Amino acid sequence: MKKRLLKVLSILAWPLGCLLLAMLMWSLLLSRLGEREAEIGKTAMQEARAHSKSYAEQLARSVSQIDQITLNLKYYWAYTNGHLSVEDQQRQGLYPTSALLYATISDRDGALKTSSLPLKDLVSVAERDYFITHKTQPHSGLLISNPSVGLRSQRTLIRFSRRLDAADGSFDGLVMVAVEPAFLAPSQDDSAIGRNDFMALFKRDGGPLVSRTAEATMAQQNMFKSLPAFEGDNGASVMPGALFNDGEERIVSWHALRDYPLLAVTGMSTGDIYASFRERASDYTVIATACSVFLAICAVVGTLLSLRLAIRKREAEKAREAYGIVTEGGNDGFYMWRAVRNKEGAVIDFEVLDCNERGAAVFDKNKAEFIGSYMSGYYSPAYFAKLLPTFRQAMELGYYEDEYMIPDDSPLTTTWLYRKMVRNKLGLVITVRDVSEAKAHELALLEQINTDDLTGLHNRHWVINHLHKVLNDAASERRGFAVLFLDLDDFKNINDTMGHSSGDMLLQSVTQRLQDLLAADVRSAASASDSPLRQFPMKNELVRFSGDAFTIIQQQSGSIEDAAQLAESILQAFSRPIMLPNQSVLQVSLSIGISMYPRDGDSVDALLKHADTAMNAAKSDGKKRFRFYQPQLSERLQVKLENETALRLAIERDEFVLHFQPRVNTASGEFCSMEALARWQHPVRGMVSPLEFIPIAEETGLILRLGELIIRKACAQLAQWKAEGLPALPMSVNVSSRQLNQGNLNTIIATAIRDYVIDPAQMEIELTESCMMADTLEIAEELASFQELGIKLLVDDFGTGYSSLSQLQRLDLDVLKVDKAFTAELGMRAEGEVFFNAIVSMAHALHMTVVAEGVETGQQLQLLQALGCDEVQGYYISHPLPAAEIPGLMRRRFLFPVSPLTPA
Repeated sequence: MKKRLLKVLSILAWPLGCLLLAMLMWSLLLSRLGEREAEIGKTAMQEARAHSKSYAEQLARSVSQIDQITLNLKYYWAYTNGHLSVEDQQRQGLYPTSALLYATISDRDGALKTSSLPLKDLVSVAERDYFITHKTQPHSGLLISNPSVGLRSQRTLIRFSRRLDAADGSFDGLVMVAVEPAFLAPSQDDSAIGRNDFMALFKRDGGPLVSRTAEATMAQQNMFKSLPAFEGDNGASVMPGALFNDGEERIVSWHALRDYPLLAVTGMSTGDIYASFRERASDYTVIATACSVFLAICAVVGTLLSLRLAIRKREAEKAREAYGIVTEGGNDGFYMWRAVRNKEGAVIDFEVLDCNERGAAVFDKNKAEFIGSYMSGYYSPAYFAKLLPTFRQAMELGYYEDEYMIPDDSPLTTTWLYRKMVRNKLGLVITVRDVSEAKAHELALLEQINTDDLTGLHNRHWVINHLHKVLNDAASERRGFAVLFLDLDDFKNINDTMGHSSGDMLLQSVTQRLQDLLAADVRSAASASDSPLRQFPMKNELVRFSGDAFTIIQQQSGSIEDAAQLAESILQAFSRPIMLPNQSVLQVSLSIGISMYPRDGDSVDALLKHADTAMNAAKSDGKKRFRFYQPQLSERLQVKLENETALRLAIERDEFVLHFQPRVNTASGEFCSMEALARWQHPVRGMVSPLEFIPIAEETGLILRLGELIIRKACAQLAQWKAEGLPALPMSVNVSSRQLNQGNLNTIIATAIRDYVIDPAQMEIELTESCMMADTLEIAEELASFQELGIKLLVDDFGTGYSSLSQLQRLDLDVLKVDKAFTAELGMRAEGEVFFNAIVSMAHALHMTVVAEGVETGQQLQLLQALGCDEVQGYYISHPLPAAEIPGLMRRRFLFPVSPLTPA
């Protein structure tokens, strides 16, 4: 063994010496060339930085001068009340024509009022982009426009403009200074700019303004195919030729102008910078290459054949040893196959040269039986023809690996196999592993991840992945499809009033109705002989996207008519009530938004977003309808988000105040109670009605924070009046079903009463009828906790909701406030008095006080007195008033108007 090793080393000693010598030579040469190239690059980088900085400083002076002119024009235009004459200033030499600079002022309609250029033909700039920008988007700063040809000068100009404002802040015109590109061109002489170099001025948003090369100064000439991202206010880097129109690699340096959105950019060609260096380096490389070739020939000729034989022999021995270890242990099946070829050299079969027992067991054989057999004998001719291309691919590539699901017509006794094939001299070395159990677990887990537990439908995770495949298929087949986004109307009210268990049952019932509808839709479309759907696979995928939202992917002809027909069918299906398993009957509706591929987007995110936007538009239009996406809907959604943000900030900044509307005794007019009503004191819009912000608060959940804020404000006001020695009149506060079902309303009210040290009897809670729609026992317990504190409970707007006589009786409420719609009928129709009398009789039978809301006339008051109504509230008595005006009413005590109460 030692002799053999020494013999090999003696043979290789001289060739190895030649190779080491060549490596040393190349190492020294490349090291020196690399150092020199780095030095040249560093110097060029510094020079590029210096050029861009110098140009930026020049531009800063020029642009600052222009900016000062616009500010002066704006100031003196306002100072002279619009009587400034640029022509007079030009005659006095302020704007010499040689300066390549022109000043102009236009009015609010775009008509030029005064200019350093002749006002011939009275040109209007009303259609120019800079004029439109100033007119539609108030902008107090300097606006820099892209170069364009002047209407009067017929020259390419770059315009710097500022907006003129009238006394009321409205648009009153603009002042503009226009300069020719040469005014902003770099001042360096031509010798400072190489043949392939450039110096340019860009806007921060990427718009090119001026560029200068060795040949000329041009406006809006962009050397870049697309402007790269310039990070930071200044910097330098080597940019590849692919970024430039001429394909030339350059060192690019940039420098931002202080106070202005402009970049000074310089580019120096690396081809010019390294030209002489690369010419010398090429000469050195040729010499070194020749030497290397000579040394390589010397090293290879003497040892190539013997070395190759030795290496191959040793590798073969190692491979056999490794295969032996594999075959004797481990969980993998192992095979060595010899490729059998036909006369043309194509692989047509494989012979088993070796295997282990586990590998033979996969084919239901033992090792002795399996070795020496041919693989084609274990498969049918048709199935082996399917397998053979995979084996040939492994032979061609040298390596193949996959997880393979065993089809039903395979002779293998497993379900999933992991297989790895490696080519060797004779054929293939193959290892396989049974992964059926792991794969089954993986598929079960994947199914769990992609399935909604409540409805059994696919979920959001699945539909996003599936939509990618649908989109790719539709694009390749040049067909469209629709995405329908369905959302239950007022679902949160059902959850809040009836409980989450009822909400879950409703979602399951809605799912079943949608599945039945879609199945019927598929059958009817497929049965139509003239249906265009016969050309496409009829698939309507129903998905629970989130909460009470569902998504339907309609894959068919992709026409708007088909999508509209499906949406209309869904709305029609939900015109019928739904009976839940607990026998509750609910009338629910949906709002549907539709986006169409490819019209409304070519990505999954865009299609889902636009369908959601259209659905929100359908809700805004009154719910229970469908809408197709239109671009302007996104703007409406943005307004909605802005309103939500504004309301959130208003709560944080405490921009809300309380107004109070008195309730008086119907017979005497004595001031006996009041209702607290929230008002939003917006810093810009002024007093905002609750009709605008309460629906937003309800929809977004901000009603919880707003409600707590109002409760504490009400208690604070009661404490203040108490400190002032005023009568301790009760005050009612409205609460929503969402607040009541939150579970901590009792704690919030009790804490506020304790913090402000007021009598609980002064606090009253007004509940809407929808608050009583949930489980009676739960509501009764919650309301009883308020009554234990000494707080009275009022039913607000009675007659507009769903409460029943039995609910009123069980909940033991104190006051019934009749909706103003019933009050308005008094004196108008005889039925109005009959209805109101029935309500009063019912309430009194339940020992409840009756309050009539919306009393606006003396005739209504007189009829209410005759009907035995206990209290009244409305504009006839008093409008809602700020807190400062209530003490006067308390002292006055009796609030009926002085005139006799006689019918009109």
